[in-house]
Amino acid sequence: MDVPSPRPAHREPGLSPRPADPEAGLLPWPADSEPGLSPWPADPEPGRGPHRVAVLALPHVVGLDLGTPAQVFHCARDADGTELYAVRTCTPGGTAVRSSAGYGVLPDHGLELLAEADTVIVPGIHDGPPLTDGTVEPAVRRALRDAYDRGARIVSICTGAFVLAAAGLLDGRPATTHWGYAGRFRRLHPEVRLDPDVLFVDDGRVLTSAGVAAGIDLCLHLVRTDHGSEIANVAARRCVVPPWRDGGQAQFIDRPVPRTPDTSTSPAREWAGRHLHEPITLSQLAARASMSVRTFTRRFRSETGLSPAQWLLQQRTEHARLLLETTDLAVDQVARRSGFGTAAALRQRLHQRVGVSPSAYRRTFRRPEAVR
Repeated sequence: MDVPSPRPAHREPGLSPRPADPEAGLLPWPADSEPGLSPWPADPEPGRGPHRVAVLALPHVVGLDLGTPAQVFHCARDADGTELYAVRTCTPGGTAVRSSAGYGVLPDHGLELLAEADTVIVPGIHDGPPLTDGTVEPAVRRALRDAYDRGARIVSICTGAFVLAAAGLLDGRPATTHWGYAGRFRRLHPEVRLDPDVLFVDDGRVLTSAGVAAGIDLCLHLVRTDHGSEIANVAARRCVVPPWRDGGQAQFIDRPVPRTPDTSTSPAREWAGRHLHEPITLSQLAARASMSVRTFTRRFRSETGLSPAQWLLQQRTEHARLLLETTDLAVDQVARRSGFGTAAALRQRLHQRVGVSPSAYRRTFRRPEAVR
């Protein structure tokens, strides 16, 4: 018997064959676009429309990397449920490309999409000239560099960093990529300051992520940077992922000696997360994990990629940001509740982390209806 198509062969333009469930974070099928019209949604007023994200798929694109931006940014919405990002996909010439998983990707747009994008994302690839000899098509190089020169934010996921490096956008910059490709990256691009131990690197308008799932971490970081921790946390819940992962990809690199499976520093981390407002010593953390300080420190770094002090500072900073966004507590109260002790210490740390004072951060990210 005939098997019905999962999508109807004919439907009215602009209608999706199934409704979207925004609360569940499911992506609707996009409406068909008419030739000659802008690929981006119209701004309700100048400068107030969604942030435009162009995803550039190259031959041998990694499927997970390709789908990550659309899924994460689709889940980022304001208090009224309005989507804060518009994501579109393109390829050189708008032609089909083969993914690393063996299926084709047929986009609606070519490289001209990058000319109006606010953010350009290059997903990872598993083959091709950027990986084999460190080169990229002249048209792709030109489009990426033009986007950067125009002021767009340029992002790579996983081995997409090879593309950015081939385009000359990582020269002299810190960057990361999948740890398994670190040796090859260094040979092809010695001019880049590669750090293979982190989940992502934010160097202003150029950002790179480590392998595979680290692309989710980076996309959530972009949401957090653009709209604050509360919206990023909601987007993470819709994606069913943690809003922030401890440490870097160093914890995932193969080790010659496996970790002892029945011991972990996680009880100490869980306890510390509940007591950020209190002074916490290394001895206390080690005792919570029933380890000596020396063993605890070594195992903590192995599990998280950070020292206990670095991890604790990271947790306190994120907690302070959340309190600034979601409460009307005075800055000195936020400092005490997040473990910094004084407003001056919080001010110094927040300026190091995000480049602004606590008051400026609150004015930017606090939503009035969330104050309690």
